[in-house]
Amino acid sequence: MDRDKRYISMAIQMAKETVGQTSPNPSVAAVVVKDNQVVGLGVHVKAGEPHAEVHALQMAGEKAEDAEIFVTLEPCSHYGSTPPCAKAVIEAGIRRVVIASNDPNPKVSGRGIEMMEQAGIEVRTNVMKEEADALNRSFFHFIQTKEPFIRLKSAMSLDGKIATSTGESQWITGEEARRDGHRYRHQSDAILVGINTVLADNPKLTTRLEGRGSHPIRIVLDTKLRIPPSAQLIQNQEAPTWIFTGKNVSQAEVDTFKPYPHVKIIPLNEEKVRIGELVSYLGEQKVTSVLVEGGGTIADAFVRAGKVNETVTYIAPKLIGGKDALTPVGGEGVKQLKQVEAFEILSTEQVGDDIKIISVKREE
Repeated sequence: MDRDKRYISMAIQMAKETVGQTSPNPSVAAVVVKDNQVVGLGVHVKAGEPHAEVHALQMAGEKAEDAEIFVTLEPCSHYGSTPPCAKAVIEAGIRRVVIASNDPNPKVSGRGIEMMEQAGIEVRTNVMKEEADALNRSFFHFIQTKEPFIRLKSAMSLDGKIATSTGESQWITGEEARRDGHRYRHQSDAILVGINTVLADNPKLTTRLEGRGSHPIRIVLDTKLRIPPSAQLIQNQEAPTWIFTGKNVSQAEVDTFKPYPHVKIIPLNEEKVRIGELVSYLGEQKVTSVLVEGGGTIADAFVRAGKVNETVTYIAPKLIGGKDALTPVGGEGVKQLKQVEAFEILSTEQVGDDIKIISVKREE
C-alpha cells in the first residue's frame, strides 16, 4: 500500500465508526500529516457540529502549516451550519490535500478542490474512492435523488423461507446474524414494517447494541390505522413512531393517538399507501436511509415500485419446506422478467452459522 493509501485507509477506518450518527450529513474523517508523523485526527461526529477537517486542523495547531491532510470526502466549499472546510484548509497553510470521494452534490462537486488548487495547494483525488464511497452510499443516493436509500433486510432458510407454513419465524438465523442485523438499525434513519408484522410480533423496533446504538424512526404502513394503542410502538417512547395511512382514516381514529407525543399519524393522498408517495414524503423530511424489515407483502411493494437500492440477506443452513411457507418477497411479484431489476452482489461472508449476502441495484 502506497503512502497516500495508508493515510486514507486510516481515515476511512475512523469514519466507519460514525456511520449512522451524522445524518443528514455524510460520515467523514481527516488525518493531518507533517514530516511523516500524524499530527491531527478528526471525524464529523454529528450534524451541526464541526466537520472532520476542522477537528483535525485544530488538533494539529501550528503544525498544520506546510502539512498534508488526507480526507475521505472532498472538503466543502459552501456555508451551511458551519463555514467551508476548503477555506479552513487554505487558512491553515496546508500544502497538499489527498481526497478519497468527491462531493456528490452536482451543485458543489469540485468547487472545494478548485478553491484549494487556486490557492496553490496540490490536490490528489480518487484515492481508495470505492472504499470511501461505500461509507456514504445512503448519503450520496439522497443528495442525487432527494429520496432515501432503501435497504431491504431479510433472514431465510436455504430453501428461501422466512417462516414455517404455520407462521413461526423466531428464530431462523442465529444470534450472531441477529446481532449483526441490529447494526443496520443503528446506521439507518428509519426502520419500516407493515401493520401485519406489528399485529403478529408486537415489536419495539429499537436498536439493541451493547454500549451504543441510536434508535431509528419507526415507520408502520397501516392503510386503515389498525394498530392498537397497546402496541409497543405506541407505548414505548424510545424513538419516534410514524404511521402512514390511506386517506380514508377518520379524524376520530387519528385522535386516539393524541396522548402519545412521539407518535405521528400521516394520511397519504390515496386510499392505499403508495410507495412512491411515501418515499417522496420521507425525502422531504430529510430521511436519508430506510431499513425495510417488515414482511413479504411490504418487500414486494418496494420491489415492484423499483425503490430497493440494497439487499442484506441472511441465509441459515436449514430446510423448512412447505408450499404455504412464506418467502422474503411475497405479494403480487413482478409479472415479466424484462421488468426485473438487476442487482450486483457486493459481498458474501459467514456470520456465525449463517451466510450474509449484500447486493446493490445495478447502475444503468
